[in-house]
Amino acid sequence: MSPVAFCGLELAHPVLNGSGTFDAIAARRVFGDALLAAFPFSAFVSKTITLAPRDGNPPPRLWEAAAGMLNSIGLPNKGLQRYLAEDLPQLAQLPVPLVTNVMGANAAELCALVEACDARGEIAALELNVSCPNVATGLDLGADPASLAPVLREVRPLTRKPLIVKLTPNTADVARVAQAAEAEGADAVSLINTLRGMAAHPDGSGRPWLGGGRGGLSGPALRPVALAQVAAVAERVAIPIVGMGGIQTAAHARQFLAAGATLVAVGTESFRDPTVAGRLGLALADLAAQSGTAAP
Repeated sequence: MSPVAFCGLELAHPVLNGSGTFDAIAARRVFGDALLAAFPFSAFVSKTITLAPRDGNPPPRLWEAAAGMLNSIGLPNKGLQRYLAEDLPQLAQLPVPLVTNVMGANAAELCALVEACDARGEIAALELNVSCPNVATGLDLGADPASLAPVLREVRPLTRKPLIVKLTPNTADVARVAQAAEAEGADAVSLINTLRGMAAHPDGSGRPWLGGGRGGLSGPALRPVALAQVAAVAERVAIPIVGMGGIQTAAHARQFLAAGATLVAVGTESFRDPTVAGRLGLALADLAAQSGTAAP
């Protein structure tokens, strides 16, 4: 497969992981250096990092849906300083570029995260998770162009690394939000994140089953929504798009690429099959060869 150019990076194929869906450090403990020799992704996206450590939501955290799953994990992580000191040296040993995903409750937190990550040469790019609620509006920071634009205006000057904005699907017009991200200097956007959902307790009380109350729906059920949103964004922006949402096969990946994505990301399917991304990359090359076109 021909290399894929993305925000100044040269990637071996167009398949990444969705943030938080593949623990490369744990996988290496299990598989050793064999993981490095056959790493399934062309770049690795870290789990979401916040300024302070987070324990995540109380259990139960997962609910199996008819065509996917609800999760209410709550973004547990060591916090910025321990990520830089403990995880980053291990992730830097991966044979692919590292994208660090960060989230803050406001512009000041995001600025601190971005500035700290910019100083580390091991990090090739940054992904901003802007699905944190904005105190003033009650909306996700990334759900409203008026909320997102001023945040990016403060963050963008703090790094020369490629800046990817991960968009929430829980908004009236995701394409307008993508346009705001592009206008404020984002190098790329990624979508979709999970859809908000709730699982009712099996006891029939009507109370939520998940410890966090509500969660995010991922998996095959999202694919039609994700395709529509990727296509809508591709019509309105010129920057690259990372498409994700229910991708299980090479045919699914090709649909996202045809809709306007430059790269695709695999999330929920990796829980079922941790090697799926590597096979997707090979299958995409086979499909391209069969059709007589250049690989994406």
